[in-house]
Amino acid sequence: MTIETVFLSIFSLGALAGAVAMFFLRHPMRVAMALIGTMLSLAAIYAQLGLHVIAVFQVLIYVGAVMVFMIYAIMLLDVRDRSFTERFSPMLVAGLAGLLLLVGVLVDGALRGEPVVAPAPTEGAFGVGVFAAAFMDGFWVYFALAAVLLLVAEIAASAVIDIRRRGEDLAAARRGKRDD
Repeated sequence: MTIETVFLSIFSLGALAGAVAMFFLRHPMRVAMALIGTMLSLAAIYAQLGLHVIAVFQVLIYVGAVMVFMIYAIMLLDVRDRSFTERFSPMLVAGLAGLLLLVGVLVDGALRGEPVVAPAPTEGAFGVGVFAAAFMDGFWVYFALAAVLLLVAEIAASAVIDIRRRGEDLAAARRGKRDD
């Protein structure tokens, strides 16, 4: 057993542990943290397999952008909402079926003895420089629009929560006047 196999096993177990933890954690922030751990483990697996560009994008886009946005959205949620205290989701059966299917596919692949090896880079492989040039030529506008859309969504969520809180404060003030 080589050191690469050991690290691949460790990161795989980390990803699996984070994914399983998402089923059993109750609080949305803890679920988000487990998802971040899973995504970081996946990035480490991609890096271990030699897919460095995908590993970097996994960290930058999914962990750095999407999960930060999700954490902001969770923080903007009404903390008095206790719907997350229910022990299991109604989707538990579907999730467990998906887990069993995934385990079956992994066991089948292991029994067939198919190696999980990234292909060796060939001459003229699609590198970071080529990708950066293609991205800046054709996709920078979409990237900027997505960033603006995420900003607008955060502002809208903040405004909705502020309006709801003001309404609750107004209702509480009206109840207080009736009690006098």
